[in-house]
Amino acid sequence: MIKTNKKNSIMKNVVVLDKKALLEIANGEKKIDGRTNNTGRPVNKKSARQARLAKQAFYANVNDKFKKGNRFEIGSNVYKYVAGKNDSLGMIVKAEFEMYECNVSYIGRTKVQGFTFVMGKQVKIELDLKTLKFVK
Repeated sequence: MIKTNKKNSIMKNVVVLDKKALLEIANGEKKIDGRTNNTGRPVNKKSARQARLAKQAFYANVNDKFKKGNRFEIGSNVYKYVAGKNDSLGMIVKAEFEMYECNVSYIGRTKVQGFTFVMGKQVKIELDLKTLKFVK
């Protein structure tokens, strides 16, 4: 048992809460320790899991950019994807004049396949979304 002198004792770290503050804490509206989204332990950014999650986020990001029709550059030409009606596969067009370049037959997580016809023969193309340079 610790004996204290009541005259000299100073209570530190004591918080007096009213009814309103207690209800906010109980409903999860207010944090009592100032944290917003802290799980309580640090994240190891170099772990295999964090590397995998970062890679998945990158793949999802470039896939979204392609599907939204953001412009991308191949060589000195700028192209964009135009989706078909009712979320069907679309085509790749030159961005400046919206001129048809090729049909898209497959959109995967990291790869896009397409085809066009040149002089009566089918030419297949494959774009790697990981290496596409998106421009504004």
